Amino acid sequence: MITLRPGRIATLLTALVALFLLMPLIAVVPVSFTSRRYLSLPDGNYSLRHYAALIEDPAWLRSILTSVQVGVIASALAVILAAAFCIGIWMLRPRLAGLMTGFVLLPMVAPPVVSSLTLYFFLTKLTQWNDIIAYDKLGGVVLAHTVMIVPYAVVVIMVSLSQIDRRMDLAAQSMGAAVPTRIFGVILPNIRFGLLGAFFLCFLLSWDEIGVTLFVTSVETITLPRRMWMGLRDNVDPSIAALSVLLIGVVTLLVVLRAAMLMRKEARAR
Repeated sequence: MITLRPGRIATLLTALVALFLLMPLIAVVPVSFTSRRYLSLPDGNYSLRHYAALIEDPAWLRSILTSVQVGVIASALAVILAAAFCIGIWMLRPRLAGLMTGFVLLPMVAPPVVSSLTLYFFLTKLTQWNDIIAYDKLGGVVLAHTVMIVPYAVVVIMVSLSQIDRRMDLAAQSMGAAVPTRIFGVILPNIRFGLLGAFFLCFLLSWDEIGVTLFVTSVETITLPRRMWMGLRDNVDPSIAALSVLLIGVVTLLVVLRAAMLMRKEARAR
C-alpha cells in the first residue's frame, strides 16, 4: 500500500495558512490581560481583573446558565423531533419523502433575517396567550433555537440511518415485532452514535446562535452570545476577551482529548 506524505514545502505552507487563520484568536489572548477598562493591548501592566469579573459578576454567570439550559433543552427536542421524522421516512418511504425533507430543511437555507422575523412575530403573538413560550422567555428562546437546529439534526440522523442494513428491520418485522419494538430495539441502538453526534452539533449551534436570539429576546432572557454582543455594542467590555480565551481553551482541550482518544484507539487496533 502506497502512503503519500506531504513534503516540507507543503507542510510549511499548511502551517503558515493555519497560523494566518489563527491570528485573530491568538490576538485575543494578550487583550484579555489588559489592565484598562476597554479593549486594548497591555501597555506593560498585565491584570487578571477581567477574568475575576467573569466570576464575580452574576450577570455573566446567569447568561452562561441560560445558554446551557437553552442549548440542552433545544438540542434534546431537536434530536427527538429529527429522529421521529427520519425514522418515519426510513421505515415508510412515502412518495413525497423528498418534498417533506426539503420542507424540514428549509430553515437551513432560508436567510437568517427571514427566519428571525418570522419567529419574532410568532412569539409576540404567543405572548398574548401565555407567559412560558413567548417573546423574551426561556421557552420562546428554546422554541426558536429548536426550529433553527432541527435541520442539522435531520441531516446527521439521515446519514446514520443510511448505513443501517434494512434487512435487520425486515427480519424483526417478519418475526412479529411491533413498530415500537423495531424502533427502540433495532433502529435506535444502531444509530446511537448518530443521535449523540446530532445532539452535540445542535448544542454547539444553539450555544453560538446570536442572530435569532437578538430578535426574540430583550432584557429578561439573555444568553451568553447576546451578553457578549451587548458588551461589544455598549462599552466594549474586555471581559469578552477573557471569556473568549476561556472558550478557546475549552475547545482546544476537547480537541486534544479527542485526538488522544483516536490515537489510543488506533494504537490498540494495531
